[in-house]
Order: sequence, then structure tokens, then C-alpha cells
Amino acid sequence: MRKNAIRYFSSILLIGALAAPVAFEAQDRRDHQGRDQGSNNQRVYDRQHNDYHQWNDNENRTYQQWSSERNNGKGSRDYNRLKRKDQNAYWNYRHQQGENNDRH
Repeated sequence: MRKNAIRYFSSILLIGALAAPVAFEAQDRRDHQGRDQGSNNQRVYDRQHNDYHQWNDNENRTYQQWSSERNNGKGSRDYNRLKRKDQNAYWNYRHQQGENNDRH
């Protein structure tokens, strides 16, 4: 009986150790791509520059313009559906444009 209790406890401990990183990563994604706590303003995390940007109408217009120029006037994809390298390219463009007043 004691061996069964030790195996059971070991199994629970192993499951907890394996599940913890997954739970922390899910929390990290919500923090970087979610909304500000207590408000409806969306913030977007810029991984390369390690900062947040307020996604508002001005940012949306700028993104649409960048996307249109990049895609030769074809329709643009939603920012959240871009691959990470394309998101990074957009934020590189924004930082090169000198947008320092929209970061939060």
C-alpha cells in the first residue's frame, strides 16, 4: 500500500512539474497580446524592442498603410494573424519612423 501512495504522489508531482511551464507561457501570451487590465485599450508587445504599443485608430491606419505598401496595394492581413517575423518587420518600420510617443 505504501508503494502505491508513493507512486501516486510522484505521478502528481511529475504532472505538476510538466504543466507549470505551459501555464506560465499561456499567461505570458495574454500579458503581451492582451488588453490593459481594467480597460478596453489594446496593447501590443514589441518583442525586439521590448516595449508595448497602444493599438488605436492611428496605429491601425499606419499599419494599413505599411501593409498596403508592402503588399503592392493588395489587401492586408490582420496584425494578430501575421507571422512573428512580419510583426517584427512592422515594429522595426515604426521605430525607424520615429514613433516614440505611442509607446506605453
